[in-house]
Amino acid sequence: MTTTPASISSDQNRYSRDDWRRGYQSQRQESAQWLSDSDIEGTIPPELNGTFFRNGPGLLDIGGTPIAHPFDGDGMINAIAFTDGRAHFQNRYVQTAGFVAEQKAGKPLYRGVFGTQKPGGWLANIFDTNFKNIANTNVIYWGEKLLALWEGSQPHRLDPHTLETIGIEDLDGTLAPGAEFAAHPRIDPACVADGGQPCLVNFGIKAGLSSTINTYEFAPDGTLLRRHARSIPGFAFMHDMAITPSYSIFCQNPVTFNPLPMLLGFSGAGACIKFDPKSPTQIYLLPRDGGAPEVYETEACFIFHHANAWESGDEVILDSICYTNFPTVEENTSFLDVDFDALPAGELWRFRIDRTTGQVSRTVIESRCCEFPTLHPDRVGRSYRYLYSGATDQTSGNAPLQAVIKLDLGAEDGQIGRKIYSVAPRGFTGEPVFVPRPGGMAEDDGWVLVLVYEADRHRSSLHILDAQNIEAGAIAKLNLPYHIPYGLHGSFTTDIFTPAS
Repeated sequence: MTTTPASISSDQNRYSRDDWRRGYQSQRQESAQWLSDSDIEGTIPPELNGTFFRNGPGLLDIGGTPIAHPFDGDGMINAIAFTDGRAHFQNRYVQTAGFVAEQKAGKPLYRGVFGTQKPGGWLANIFDTNFKNIANTNVIYWGEKLLALWEGSQPHRLDPHTLETIGIEDLDGTLAPGAEFAAHPRIDPACVADGGQPCLVNFGIKAGLSSTINTYEFAPDGTLLRRHARSIPGFAFMHDMAITPSYSIFCQNPVTFNPLPMLLGFSGAGACIKFDPKSPTQIYLLPRDGGAPEVYETEACFIFHHANAWESGDEVILDSICYTNFPTVEENTSFLDVDFDALPAGELWRFRIDRTTGQVSRTVIESRCCEFPTLHPDRVGRSYRYLYSGATDQTSGNAPLQAVIKLDLGAEDGQIGRKIYSVAPRGFTGEPVFVPRPGGMAEDDGWVLVLVYEADRHRSSLHILDAQNIEAGAIAKLNLPYHIPYGLHGSFTTDIFTPAS
């Protein structure tokens, strides 16, 4: 379907702002159903068996009162299970205590980190720091537990078959009540300390005038293997980490935090964070065996997500999505009115950390705006060749994600190869997930799963791409019963979960 020039955002952009906004409408429906043959275009690969989970804010209003930012929205889990060429879809809200209370009350009862306030102005919000655990950022299956993650507190455990909320999860006593547990765990495919067995590595940040980074490593059965706490100076704003066999890697973004407007009820915590372009970004290498941290500095940039990291001799190489600054969260403005042209583009940068000289160099690998990188799970923490990421349809500047980009970082001629799958002008993407083909030998032998919002139908669909040939288009498209608001992160497990299984 074509889009008339009058509805296009600019001469370069191939999207309608109204189309993009509709993807942020709340979705209150919950269902569980096998998709029929008429719901599936193309053919689901018969070797693709397992469950794709995804989390994200499903409610963008509470009782008709809009929230200030999607990051404050209540978490809704989506699950698509594949078995023998068939697919089962279900979605369900995480029944957090705050979600249940607000749905009963029909109005906001909690402040949000990114600006959502309780009705009643500053007097209703002053000195209230009881933020709601919204369980909206990621979802993983590990140690026979399905966990909905939000970095500000403990995870919620769900039934993987029905998505029913079981309750707050302390991971067998590892987490104290309210303890931070990040939404960006990494799975080491062959942990050196455990004889080559996989382990899950995650962290929690206790931020303040000085901040504490707690790192955790868990065996496949969920047993805690290692735990370390390190203190670093200053307020830590770290959303993600990377790992290598020897290190957990964190980037301390150059920001300041003045909590006074938040405490006095005038703003959310996010608006109190300011980017400081005159300070360096600090890279912390935390030895996974508990050794002393190593600290390196590079030019100021802001990092939400890392792609991968690995070790090469005395160097540690880190690939990250970087922004030249962090825009301030503006109070009393709608996120739906964001000026994309005023925002920096997320670019893929490569940092080379020379542990001998202490120097850090960086190069821009991909300048096209991209976010939510993913790769073959066996290459996590190791050198790699192929990376997949959400991307803009346009080649420069910031805009909504409307494509998936595949980068070939290991071509023999040293050039970077690029392939694009675009759903513009009326489709919008998010985070892709790479799923290896069982028995596949090549690093890119598998599929890329990406959830797409289709504005012309006001519905969402899951696109299955051949990871070796994404530009050829979807080999299968699963049309879901309704739209799914733009989400954040997800995962894939080879376990098949349906209500009857």
